[in-house]
Amino acid sequence: MFGEKERSLRVIEQNPTTLLDQGCQFEGKLTFEGSVQINGKFRGEIFSDGTLVIGDGADVEGKIEIDTIIISGHLRGTIVAKSKIEMLPPASVKADISTPALAVQEGAVFEGNCSMGKKNAYEEPVAAVSGFPSF
Repeated sequence: MFGEKERSLRVIEQNPTTLLDQGCQFEGKLTFEGSVQINGKFRGEIFSDGTLVIGDGADVEGKIEIDTIIISGHLRGTIVAKSKIEMLPPASVKADISTPALAVQEGAVFEGNCSMGKKNAYEEPVAAVSGFPSF
């Protein structure tokens, strides 16, 4: 109105416990209960049994151990999710991830390694898992 730019804040999580908004920067270790949405910049470690939302325009780098993560922004590092990782456009994720459920929507970009399933399955030789003979 009157020449002011309208602020475009898209809150993905309906009732986040905490919101680190655009223009905010945080570096360190974050632990929380409930849900947190990051729209700004974060560097460090995040540990929670809750839900983490990386909003459109966010820039996150670090190690994340979480129950559920929903990503629309930029993320680099490692993610271990107990329940689910969801990538929504225009997400850009460069990470090694581990989760039992992964959803990557069209328009989101994922670059890295992905592990899904039980930990014991990773220890089995490839020949035993795929049925192909060993060389």
